[in-house]
Amino acid sequence: MKKLVVTVAVCTFLSGVALAEQGPWMVRARAVGLDMANKDGTGLGLSVNNKTIPEIDVSYFFNKNVAVELILTVPQKQTVNSVALTRDIGTFKHLPPVLTLQYHFDTGSGIKPYVGAGLNYTQITKVNLLDGGANINSHSWGTALQAGVDFPIDKNLSFNIDFKKINLKTDVFVGTDNKGVLKLDPTLIGMGLGYRF
Repeated sequence: MKKLVVTVAVCTFLSGVALAEQGPWMVRARAVGLDMANKDGTGLGLSVNNKTIPEIDVSYFFNKNVAVELILTVPQKQTVNSVALTRDIGTFKHLPPVLTLQYHFDTGSGIKPYVGAGLNYTQITKVNLLDGGANINSHSWGTALQAGVDFPIDKNLSFNIDFKKINLKTDVFVGTDNKGVLKLDPTLIGMGLGYRF
């Protein structure tokens, strides 16, 4: 019994040392499914395609529970379809970095669920709609909500599942006429690996 108590105490101490040795930085790489809500208020029946995108994020832990995360990707090309015109009407590119403040729960098992909230800034470029006859805003600010979980593989490496809901909308112009708002409001579901150092 004494040996068991000593063994448990040593394991607990070593677990604490391993946690203490973890650095404040974490880098993750994810594959993310981008699912657009496509709430069209223009009357043109507009929708933007769904796609899978690569994502890199960098997190800094202020302590074992609180972290800030910057989520990055490369500019993404999207196709716009119009039900009213029964065809694709063109493309645009967007770059949507997201900054969230997170709270990571300590379950005692090594598995770390977390929630986060923050801001999204989307820059929209290379708009080519109706051969230049239509346009959308060049940027969008919106809120971001996040939830996810890290499953430890070893002291530094983890498997991550992440869910985000982004507020993203733009005005749609045909010529100089503002036709209304297209709310894309994408849901992002990602899986990937994280490395803590």
